[in-house]
Formats: sequence, structure tokens, C-alpha cells
Amino acid sequence: MSLSTLDPKTALIVIDLQQGVAVLPTAHPVPIVVTHAARLADAFRARGLPVVLVNVAGFAPGRNEQPRRSAPQDPNWSTLLSELGAQAGDHLVTKRSWGAFTGTDLEDYLRRWGVTQVVLCGIATSIGVESTARQAHELGFNVALAVDAMTDVSGEAHTNSVQRIFPRLGETATTRELLDLLRASAKRTPA
Repeated sequence: MSLSTLDPKTALIVIDLQQGVAVLPTAHPVPIVVTHAARLADAFRARGLPVVLVNVAGFAPGRNEQPRRSAPQDPNWSTLLSELGAQAGDHLVTKRSWGAFTGTDLEDYLRRWGVTQVVLCGIATSIGVESTARQAHELGFNVALAVDAMTDVSGEAHTNSVQRIFPRLGETATTRELLDLLRASAKRTPA
């Protein structure tokens, strides 16, 4: 992997780890993805760094060639997974499009915190994660992607994003590599 450093003000953004998405058939086991995301969230919280939990509760308007799914019938469809251990200090973002910046307060929140880098994980790699990574890159944030804390409904789409798209948007790393960088930066930062 290629992650070189974590900025002093880095935020974790967890995309769509929610009840309605977690039941979809995916290329990688969802429980492993969720475990990695939860470990990252715990580590970011322990360092006093922002954790953003994103859920999706609808669809962007507009036509496309694929049939539009009907609105979720399950009232818990958008409920974040309890394994993430959501805390009162976490920032919650509900989106209605693929990217977490469109139509939300996410950019304002990150700017208020002085965030210069974001770490992304979640489902789906080629949709919510990639769209948010593209938006973050376009907005001038340094982007890091926790590739073992994400998956997709398509293995080919996941691989395409990780191998072809993400290196153009930022740097990739595993959860372990990110946790090691967080620990190393804690040792360098005076208390």
C-alpha cells in the first residue's frame, strides 16, 4: 500500500454501513469490513479526531438505464450498524445521492474542524466510497482509503476502484497500516 502519512487533522468517514446495505451480497464478507471500520472509528475517537458516520436514505433524482429500485420498505433500512459504536461526538450525515458531500453539511463540518485529510471506508467501494473520495479530492482534501474496510456488490467494480481509480484520488492502506500510522503520530504529538 502507499499511504505516506496522516495529517494532524484527519477525519474518518464511514460510508453506508447500515442495516439495509449490510444484507446485500458483497464481494468480501461484510462482518470483516464492519470490524475494520469499527476499529478505525475507535482509534480516531481515542485520538480526538473526527468520526463521520454516513447513511443513505433515498436516491438522487434523474434517469438512468438501470431500473430504479423502489424506496426501502424496512423502517430500519437506514439505521447505522450497532457494531460501529456510534458516539455522541460523531458527526452523522444522511445523504440522498452517492457522494456524502452533495446536499449535506459535510464540507462545512470538516472545514470547521480544520480537517485537511479524510480516510474513507464502507460500502459500496465503487459507488458511495468512490463518489465521496472524488468529491473530497475535488474539494482539496488529502484522501486515504482503507481498502480492507470496504467492499462492493461487484468484485470487479471493487478491484477497478482500488487498482485504477483510488491511486488517482489519494493513497491506499490497510486498517493495520492506518492504525500503525495513528499510533506513530500519537507518539510524535505532544500531549
